[in-house]
Amino acid sequence: MPSRHMLRDRAAGGHARVTYVELFFDLVFVFAVTQLSHGLMQHATLLGVVETGLLLMAVWWAWIFTAWVTNWLDPERPPVRIMLFAVMVVGMVLTMSIPKAFGERGLIFALAFVAIQLGRSLFTAWAMRAHPFQSRNFIRISAWFAASGVLWIAGGLAEGGVRLALWGGAIALEYVSPAMGFWTPGMGRARAEEWDVEGGHLAERCALFTIIALGESILVMGATTAGLAWTPTVIAAFLASFAGSLAMWWIYFADTAEAASEAISHAKDPGRLARTAYTYIHLLPIAGIIVTAVADEWTIHHPTGHTDPKTAAALIGGPFLFLLGGLLFKRAVFRAWAPAQVVALLALAGLAPASLVVSPLILSIATTGVLLGLAVREGLSRRAEARA
Repeated sequence: MPSRHMLRDRAAGGHARVTYVELFFDLVFVFAVTQLSHGLMQHATLLGVVETGLLLMAVWWAWIFTAWVTNWLDPERPPVRIMLFAVMVVGMVLTMSIPKAFGERGLIFALAFVAIQLGRSLFTAWAMRAHPFQSRNFIRISAWFAASGVLWIAGGLAEGGVRLALWGGAIALEYVSPAMGFWTPGMGRARAEEWDVEGGHLAERCALFTIIALGESILVMGATTAGLAWTPTVIAAFLASFAGSLAMWWIYFADTAEAASEAISHAKDPGRLARTAYTYIHLLPIAGIIVTAVADEWTIHHPTGHTDPKTAAALIGGPFLFLLGGLLFKRAVFRAWAPAQVVALLALAGLAPASLVVSPLILSIATTGVLLGLAVREGLSRRAEARA
């Protein structure tokens, strides 16, 4: 089968639609986000935060690289669809090993991750063989993933701090590779401006991952509240948490997602913009949503009394990461700072001194108030711009 037949057909004036196969593929990562948030709840130490952060970076990297691949290859074509199903199967193994990735299932996690990254990239190099630039690019990517794979597998065979150090080196190697243009001896480097990326499709894929993360936060707060006695303080904590999720949705989807999709679709260098805004920066708001979901569970369980340090850090840190990601995302896409988001970040930072002398419920209401205030402010700003 000629490789041209595996490419997407891109309609003029529009963008490639997200297919049902891609949505089905995302279900594995619904489970992955759940595993990560539960892992952070159970290991709420500095080491637990570092380990969960590293695993989140790996999960995101597996997902975003697949999103890039399906930006070029058509998931409706049988070979591409079979590749995605194979990645799903291995992805389930990867996800099921997350709770014990730094224990007895470390090697399983490492082998699954390397299989996803290297196998998908080699397949794409083969599928795009009629397009020399893209095929060479994925050969470069495969070389980088093979190098990082040695560290992943070595870490899986090691234990404790050695595993963490080796995996930290592996993820650092993978994250620096796009910025280096996947430079490979004898092949040189790829230039981002040469990547024929369909920006609207990638923007929609990342928006859908944001929905996955927000959905996990709703599942957490709903399941937690359902299992408790519905006292006034528990209900108040649930409402504050739910309002926070609504505000995050509003900030991202009512103000940013569509405008960013339009901007990248008409950018002169969509490859560079997609690499910066979606491949790298977009991980920050996802991390913020996951941390906020953890904070919501802790708050609903214990809404009264003094706020312990871990709950305070999560209640403030989750929204802070979300807004910081949004601020940097807007800077990358629109080349402008968002003053309202800067003010909101300062307001969240200003809550830190009082966080240990108020109850989790009060702190949750305060952080949600900052998010709601920003959502309202940006909503009014958009209406004013529309009238003008």
